[in-house]
Order: sequence, then structure tokens, then C-alpha cells
Amino acid sequence: MSLSDGSQFIVSRRLVYWTKAPSRELQQQLSRRSWLVSVVDDGHAVRRALERVDHAGGILDLSTVPNTELLDALAICQAASDVAWVGLVEPRQLSIAAVRAVLRDYCFDYVTLPASNECIVDAVSHAYSMIMLRTPRNRLKPGEGRMIGTCEAMLKLFEKIPRIARTDAPVLISGESGTGKELTAIAIHERSPRANRPFVAINCGAIPAHLVQSELFGYERGAFTGAVSRKIGRIETANHGTLFLDEIADLPLESQTSLLRFLQERTIQRLGGRNTVHVDVRVISATHANLEEAVNAGRFRADLYHRLCVLRIEQPALRTRGKDIEVLAQCMFERYKSDAPHVKGFSASAIAAMRRYPWPGNVRELINRVRRALVMTDGTILTARDLELEQWAPPDVVPIIKSTEQLNDHLIDQALKRHRGRQTEAARELGISRSTLYRRLRTQRLAEMTTDAG
Repeated sequence: MSLSDGSQFIVSRRLVYWTKAPSRELQQQLSRRSWLVSVVDDGHAVRRALERVDHAGGILDLSTVPNTELLDALAICQAASDVAWVGLVEPRQLSIAAVRAVLRDYCFDYVTLPASNECIVDAVSHAYSMIMLRTPRNRLKPGEGRMIGTCEAMLKLFEKIPRIARTDAPVLISGESGTGKELTAIAIHERSPRANRPFVAINCGAIPAHLVQSELFGYERGAFTGAVSRKIGRIETANHGTLFLDEIADLPLESQTSLLRFLQERTIQRLGGRNTVHVDVRVISATHANLEEAVNAGRFRADLYHRLCVLRIEQPALRTRGKDIEVLAQCMFERYKSDAPHVKGFSASAIAAMRRYPWPGNVRELINRVRRALVMTDGTILTARDLELEQWAPPDVVPIIKSTEQLNDHLIDQALKRHRGRQTEAARELGISRSTLYRRLRTQRLAEMTTDAG
């Protein structure tokens, strides 16, 4: 940027360098390229570095981040949607599913090591330039509008989505309520040639039976009492885009017949109208019900079922997704933590309870519990009680520590043993900062030395 006197004004850019072994040469190269570098070594430090930052560059050195911290990396990369992450990875790590998930879903680019510092800086600069092209309207809140998962079932789902998106074949997404079927439909649409066209969703179970026809196909003025003007239906609104029919099993039989006719002929006729309208849409449907049983019971047309179920996706229930529960909870915490700025995270009891709980309401229930807990808690750490899951917390989980005075040597020793001496993870479980734990350990050692001397 040129100033009025002809001199050059260089705008510095923020960059978070997440590594356990920072390279001084790389930092110097970044500084020469006008990056303000913050070196961090754990998830908590990353969150602090990104507070009140609209956008930043990011280097995630996966070659030094332990596998035990990959879940934290996933949650933070997911939450920090305005950070241009570039991953640094050793070739052998590309066989690790969680590493591939971080690189594929949350990094703009990655560099295999060894690599020159210039190559790394160029990758970061390019990623940052791309993120700056986003308009504020397109920037998502943490956790909003994105699919999250590292379990085998979700990784398989992520692999299917691009293949399915390339075709126009109808898709049926089945799975329990609250598992995120609409997010899967949106992901397919956004990766398809129709991505810049409308995505129109309709919940077939939420519309009164006598209004389904008019909602789907629209109507002309005077078609019935109260039809004072023409209304374009949902199918026509989705022209050239994607039509998502949620809870398709709840569609009345009369409307099933009309929908089948549309799928066969690709034309509609508005209620009260005489002209046929050609409509080009890709149809994705979803249901929590067993459509095969509905067909056998005569509640759902077999010919419509076969039209809709050319491609099929099974959406996994949350209780089957293992460590994804913690990742999702952390992402929702990041998304809603502005409701309770004093809250720093989850206690060990909360995480253990969430892993044991069966989640009948799936992801939707998890979101609601986390958000409710943030609003209602008076503490600085969310506990199993805050989540109303205390009966699911195992009895041997370390209780949350309310103040440093309540800490005792036994609790610290047990936490350090569980985490094999890793102070950062032990401090997180105890609900205190790493510096507080360090001071406490130092006090312990001084007390032991005094006792021995006595």
C-alpha cells in the first residue's frame, strides 16, 4: 500500500503457528514476509491466540502434535472457520484417518516434510489470500453448517458424498432423527454441478395433509377459496437446483402419486392450472422410518420407493460415533461460548458422561444440552451435572476442582498418571491452567524438600 508521500506501508497479518517444536528459521522467514507470528503448543493456547481475531493464517504442524491431541485439532480447526490453516505432515502420517480428516476437511493446503521454509510460507500466503476472498455473509459461525466426524462411519460417508454429488440420481438418506440428514443433503448439493442453484427443503411431516399438494406444486389464482394470487410451489422453486424432501415417509398417499408422476415426467401442473411446467431438479429425500416396512404395510408406494432410492446413505447415530461425541461437544462449545464467556470448557466427568450416554436425540440433543448448560451454569467448567447427565458419569472420574485451595496431591498425582505426565492434559482434566498446575507441583517439591531437610 502506498502512502501520500510515496513510501510503502506494509500491512502485517496474524498467523498462529501450532507446533511442539517451533522452527526459528521458519519464524524469521514469516516475519520477513510481514506475518505477526504467535507460537502455540496446545489447543487452549490456540483458542486464546484467536480471540477477537477476524481472520488469520495458520500453520498446524501435525508432525509434532501427538495423536492424542488430534481430536482437539479437529475441534479447533472446525471452530476457527476464518483461519487459513496449512498442515505440515510427514508422509507416514497420511495413513492415519484422523490426520487425513484434518487435512481434507479443515486445511486449505498441506505440505509434506521435509520442505523448504519458502514453500511453507508460500502455501500459507496463498491460503490466506483465498480466505480473504470470502465475504462476511459467507463466513460461518463455529460449527454452523458443517459436517464433523472422525469415526469410521463418518469417514466412509465423507468419501461417498463427492461421488454421489457428481450424479443427478435420486438419493435416500436414512437415519434416526437429529443425526444431521439435512446437513448431508446440503453437502451433496454444495459439491454438485447445481451448487450455485437453489437448495429447497420441505419437511413432509410438518405440513397438514390437505396443504401438501399446494406446497409442493403451487396453485393458480382462484384455484380454491383464499387463492387470491398465483403461488409457486417448492418443486418449481427448486428448478435447476436440489429439492430436499425430509421425512418422506410422512407424505400422504395422494401426494405420493403426484410426486411419482413428477419424477417420471419431470413436469408439474399447478393446482387450478391447465399448463404443464417443465422442472429440472435433483431430488434428495430423507427419513427416520423404515421405508421397506412402510411399503410392505401399504403406507408407502413401492414404485415411488424405488424411484427415490437409487442411491442410499445411512446416517450413523451419535451413540455409535465414539470420540466424535467429544469433538462435536467442543465445536458446539466454541459456537455458543459467547453466551457464557466465563466458562472455559468441559470437566472430565462431563466428557465421560457424554461418552456413556446413549443420545436418543442424537446431535440435535447434544447441541441443546451444551447450549442449555452454558446458559444455566454458574461455574467456570461444564460438569456432568450441568449437562443433566450426572447419572451417566462413572464414579472414578476426577471431580471438577472449584478452586486451587481444593486441590490435593492425590488428585494431581492421579491426573498426571492418567495422562502419562502430560501437564497440559492433566490441567485440562482438573479444570485449571497449566501454569497453576506447574506452580502447584513446584510447591509440592519445595514442601518435600523441607520435610526431608527436617
